[in-house]
Amino acid sequence: MPPPSRAAASSSVPSSAASGAASSAPIESSSPVLGREADLEALARQCSACQRCPLAQGRQQVVVSRGNPRARLMLIGEAPGAREDALGQPFVGRSGQLLDQLLAAAGLDSNRDAYFCNGVKCRPPANRKPTALELAACRPWLQLQIALVQPQVVVLVGATALQAVLALKGPISQLRGQWLDFEGRAFLPIFHPAYLLRNGSNQLGSARELTRQDLVAVRERLLQLAGQLPAN
Repeated sequence: MPPPSRAAASSSVPSSAASGAASSAPIESSSPVLGREADLEALARQCSACQRCPLAQGRQQVVVSRGNPRARLMLIGEAPGAREDALGQPFVGRSGQLLDQLLAAAGLDSNRDAYFCNGVKCRPPANRKPTALELAACRPWLQLQIALVQPQVVVLVGATALQAVLALKGPISQLRGQWLDFEGRAFLPIFHPAYLLRNGSNQLGSARELTRQDLVAVRERLLQLAGQLPAN
């Protein structure tokens, strides 16, 4: 897969950009949705029977998605953790709760405005990083999810998600906050919330504050695509 082009998007969005955002209308796709939910349900059933890699042997559940399949925004993470494996939904542990809080602070409702999934659908042992073979085995499921949901903006949560989706490797500290345009979609890498939990400062310039700014930029991009904000 050829690397995407980088667009010059600033992550230094002022805090005031999110004021009053929580009461905004849903930022949903305007494309036809007939049969989309049924197709995604079929995908989930197929994933539940997947035996493409050894992770199938140790899982409790296949963790496919949560959120709104009609949303314009998709967030893709690395892999399920212990709580996700137990509940069958992505981003429901401590990291996911922090991500929900950061989205809310940016004016985005996790249940209404976003669709969540992972590059790998089964939990790796001891929450280790997925291997290249595991990512490759799960990639067809992820590609099908993207094709069915048809998001306009995709947030890549952490370096592994960036590798899984765009085959790009590099320090997430250098790539976060940079818009990557590919196949008609806007991709934005951000820090993984697990990293933010280990680095809890909210001061200006901290990883958590940069992530909040990135998510405000995501909301602004969504509003621009919906014609509710002028393009920069």
